[in-house]
Amino acid sequence: MTSTKGGERKTAVISGGAGGLGTALSERLQDQGWRVVLLDRDIATLAVSDSQQPMQCDLTDPEQLASCCAQICADHARIALVIYSAGVTTIGPVSDLTDAAHRQLFEINYFAAATMAQAFQGALRQTQGTHLVLTSVAGFAPLRQRAAYAASKHAMAGFFGSLRAEEEAHGVQVCIAAPSFVATNPAATTDPNGLTPPGSAPDAFDAMTADQAAKEILRGLNKGKDFVPVGRVAKIAHLLTRLSPTLYQWVMARMVRGKPD
Repeated sequence: MTSTKGGERKTAVISGGAGGLGTALSERLQDQGWRVVLLDRDIATLAVSDSQQPMQCDLTDPEQLASCCAQICADHARIALVIYSAGVTTIGPVSDLTDAAHRQLFEINYFAAATMAQAFQGALRQTQGTHLVLTSVAGFAPLRQRAAYAASKHAMAGFFGSLRAEEEAHGVQVCIAAPSFVATNPAATTDPNGLTPPGSAPDAFDAMTADQAAKEILRGLNKGKDFVPVGRVAKIAHLLTRLSPTLYQWVMARMVRGKPD
């Protein structure tokens, strides 16, 4: 996927741009000649440059999100890639899951992504661009101690898989990338609702760095793949869930550490 067409530079929009994986994707895209717009609630750590434009946005505020997306479309003529990277998780049994945490998680992981997809639908049709959706192993298989997170990622996979069928006639691609454990926020803390950024899990294993994950994601994107399992754990999990869901459950229960059920 080239960053120019007819000599004109293309723009990529990344939600969760201040997070580890969003930042890593931004850096690699800029190295390839892209201009990037990074959406996040806190953009204090993001530099402004000719190729990088941070934009403060609370993704859970529908009016603010709609306004930001409209401004991006007005400012950038060739939006060719939208990356849905924003996300949070909860770690613990369903018995401990609060309604507030469950709903807030869906607002960030699912509803914000769906709203953005609608907002940029016309722009991506004009460039025959791509929706790049970051789900997770939890987007195609159950993941212990993460029921709400898995539900939101399954919802994303269902929404964007259906969108792919609708947008094919317009030449728009939808690529779903499913990373396993990515060590993006090792020192992250849990907020009062019980939400924490992905990449801070104490039960993670065989974790990748954000840059390693970004490299694999963009390699799959550039090859035109519809689905990209990212990392060894994701590749093995995808194979096991297709061959034997029961075996996958058995392996997961023994490899993922957590509180007793």
